[in-house]
Amino acid sequence: MALVHNRSMQRLVAPLLLLATAAAGAQAQSTVYRCPGPPVLYTDGLSAKEAAEKGCRTVEGTPITIVQMPKRPSSGALEAQRESNKIEAGQQKARDDERRKVLEGELRDSERKLAEAQAEYNGGNGERRGDEARNYQKFLDRMADLKASINRQEADIQALKREISKLP
Repeated sequence: MALVHNRSMQRLVAPLLLLATAAAGAQAQSTVYRCPGPPVLYTDGLSAKEAAEKGCRTVEGTPITIVQMPKRPSSGALEAQRESNKIEAGQQKARDDERRKVLEGELRDSERKLAEAQAEYNGGNGERRGDEARNYQKFLDRMADLKASINRQEADIQALKREISKLP
């Protein structure tokens, strides 16, 4: 029984030891230096003598992340991607028509909301509600909210009109 236990422990411990020695070896391969200058430079491409001459200090205990840049696709791959992204004229026209309908619907909705807010605001002289009869600050707060809503709706309407004018 003890022999089986030792073998199973050996199976577990052996890979762990390999990983630990590989990690220690990876850290011991190079020393990272932080060199002063207008662009601060972090490098492991210097020898100890070169680093000392440039006034560089070693960086210890700090994990350093290296991000590799993705490979640029070849020109043939770019051309194939452009071809696959092209949309037929009929399909594009249908998309544009649908977009115009949606924007015009939003414009009508915004104009309706603007008219309602302006009617309720009444130039800052809106009607007081029952809960505002005793508390004038509530009335002022509601009027300020209405004014902000009117300004927001006007800005939305202008943005929607700009978007519609850009459509073919």
